[in-house]
Amino acid sequence: MTPRPALVPELMVTDLAASLAFWCGPCGFRVLYDRPEEGFACIERDGARLMLDELPKGRAHRWEVAPAERPFGRHVNFEIAVDDVAPILAALEAARWPLFTAPEAKTYRVGGEGVAVRQSLAQDPDGYLLRFSQRLDGAPDR
Repeated sequence: MTPRPALVPELMVTDLAASLAFWCGPCGFRVLYDRPEEGFACIERDGARLMLDELPKGRAHRWEVAPAERPFGRHVNFEIAVDDVAPILAALEAARWPLFTAPEAKTYRVGGEGVAVRQSLAQDPDGYLLRFSQRLDGAPDR
């Protein structure tokens, strides 16, 4: 098993199977481990890791702090560093999955220098925003 990252978001989802089909399909993640009887899976892609936890039917989740209403994760997006966004965009298009934003090249100021990326956002089945980001200047992301 790969080393445990210092931060691993755990996302509540309404249908674990649908979420896994999206995340592990066109988005290229893989299941590291799961507990299907609990509606839980930990997934990973090139060091980006998160957990998916299915909301129980007909009752609140033990960590639910507000009613679960789509879109989940309001006002947050998860930036996922990738070597190349093109295969992900092609896979999303093949799956007929709409993009939240069209692919764009953008430069962000980081400290005293600019970092150029190609990026695009998609929403998962519950509305979480995923921002796939590829460095354009050749510098490593990590």
